Amino acid sequence: MKECYLEVTFRKGKPLAAYLYLPRKPQAQSARTEKAAAGILVDYGQDGTPIGLEITTPGRTTANQINQVLQKLGLRPLDPAELSPLRAA
Repeated sequence: MKECYLEVTFRKGKPLAAYLYLPRKPQAQSARTEKAAAGILVDYGQDGTPIGLEITTPGRTTANQINQVLQKLGLRPLDPAELSPLRAA
């Protein structure tokens, strides 16, 4: 996968959890997870490359917080519109 994409799980019309898939090799799987910020966990592949962000509090997590984590990981920040599904409910 070459691009990031966001998947949001809703319950009763409110975002329950979200996952931001990061560019990764095909078939990459999480080997470890680390807390990056309040409500944001980073999944790393076996080679140590970040493969995704678990957003455990999507209703309270801001685009700015996500972008700060992405920048710490050496990845490009996302346009807030790309993260708008977090605010959909």
